[in-house]
Amino acid sequence: MARDDTLHVGVIGVGWAGLQHLAAYDALPGVATVAVAAVEAEARAEAAAQHGVEQQFDRWENLLEVDGLDAVSVATPTFLHAPIAIAALERGLHVLCEKPIARTAAEADAMVQAARSAGRVLDVAFNKRRRGDIQKLAEIVAAGRLGTPYYVKGWWLRGRGIPTLGSWFTRMELAGGGPLLDIGIHVLDYALFVLGRPHVTTVSASTYDHLGSAGFGSDPGMGKTGGAGADAFDVEDLATVFLRLDDGSTLLLEASWAAHRTAADAMGITVYATHGGAELDIEDQFAPGDLRIFTDDGGVPAETRLACELGAGHQAVVEDFLATIRSGAWEGADGSSAAHLARVVECCYRSAAERREIALS
Repeated sequence: MARDDTLHVGVIGVGWAGLQHLAAYDALPGVATVAVAAVEAEARAEAAAQHGVEQQFDRWENLLEVDGLDAVSVATPTFLHAPIAIAALERGLHVLCEKPIARTAAEADAMVQAARSAGRVLDVAFNKRRRGDIQKLAEIVAAGRLGTPYYVKGWWLRGRGIPTLGSWFTRMELAGGGPLLDIGIHVLDYALFVLGRPHVTTVSASTYDHLGSAGFGSDPGMGKTGGAGADAFDVEDLATVFLRLDDGSTLLLEASWAAHRTAADAMGITVYATHGGAELDIEDQFAPGDLRIFTDDGGVPAETRLACELGAGHQAVVEDFLATIRSGAWEGADGSSAAHLARVVECCYRSAAERREIALS
């Protein structure tokens, strides 16, 4: 494929994430979105009209048959990630999949194997890692300004943020898990990114479903669909995990959809290191967070607040995906890092169920 060739892409799913992919492709030169697929006819037609997409389908299988297609974005409910991605890869298409990569480690591994067998790119959209404040903190840690990190806390906590009781999000069979797999995997990804990608060696987790199963904490404004039964809720509403890392540091992760706490949708990370510390508080997902650096200046505690950019989010995800395709350097771009995160989360659920620490192989 020549570098100046136009890449022809399709987008499957027109929820919030799918619309982010469509907008990102629109903003870039050398790419044309030629097809969109979704079961929601009105939303599909609106998205196609807004982004000038000529072909639209109610079945994703039909989209994969479009002549001249180079790549697809998969922005569907999680239970569809593996079957769609594997089918697309087997047709020789590159795939950008929304997080989490799949419901289970086995599904994720099958997707990775399909990418390797096809010799195509499989990428997963972890947009929170692209935030400007997360990027800034990672740069500070990598530069050694804080010394050696040894204890890190990461969180994404909602008070009333269950994505609609009875939607596919709240059904284990369709989603694969609750907030730990939905938003906690973002925290796991950006925390490990900030630390330079150490390997997780053991996990010890607890999960709770006291509130969601009682009908508390739903956010119908999210408008999620795909489930049956308004009261269906068989996932957790809060999870907490203690992870040991191979560099000797530890990570405490918290993720909730529902809790008796402030209504703010709070996300962040705290780093304790040998020569300093840092705390990033994000109270608005669509604005830069408050990043503070703590050091000791000749025996006097010092605190520095840093101004950060919001970052490019899904735009950066899509740009990186297309750049990888155009580079031709596809070996290793097989989704294996996202599959590893899926394996970590699966071990967390096992730890919670068995009430013991689990070692990763």
